[in-house]
Amino acid sequence: MPNWEVSSVVAVIPPVHPRKLAKVPFVEMSEGKLQGVVSSGSDIERVYVSAIAADGHGFSCSTNNNRPCGGLSTWPCKHLHTLVDEAVLQYGAERVARFLRIEPADTLRTGDDIMGRLDGSVVKGGSATVFSRFLRHLAYLELAPCEEPIAELHWFPSTHSEGR
Repeated sequence: MPNWEVSSVVAVIPPVHPRKLAKVPFVEMSEGKLQGVVSSGSDIERVYVSAIAADGHGFSCSTNNNRPCGGLSTWPCKHLHTLVDEAVLQYGAERVARFLRIEPADTLRTGDDIMGRLDGSVVKGGSATVFSRFLRHLAYLELAPCEEPIAELHWFPSTHSEGR
């Protein structure tokens, strides 16, 4: 029986390259979207929730208060470009391109390569869900160090694997 079937921890794939967490503190490929939280370039207290759908490449970007991004029009804004660049650092260009169903994925090397192949348009996004998940991840950082298991985190991926 494989170790992952008898353990409640899963090995995490390390990032391809270190990311700039101040610019994009949260990026995920989930719910059929590349989505995340991107810091504003002009206001330290403002963040944007940006997303690109794998199906159809529809894109959205708004503040965490659901105000539309001023740079979003018929083409993606700078927040979406930054999101893709950071996703490439985290997951690698080929994996991001495969997730977004861009073929041939193995020929794409950068965020700009991926952005150049998108053919979607603006859609209304579910920014509240993504922002809520981001805030939940921040709450984990505020937990005091302890030796006891935390029931809420029993599912959380770990790079530690016993018995190996």
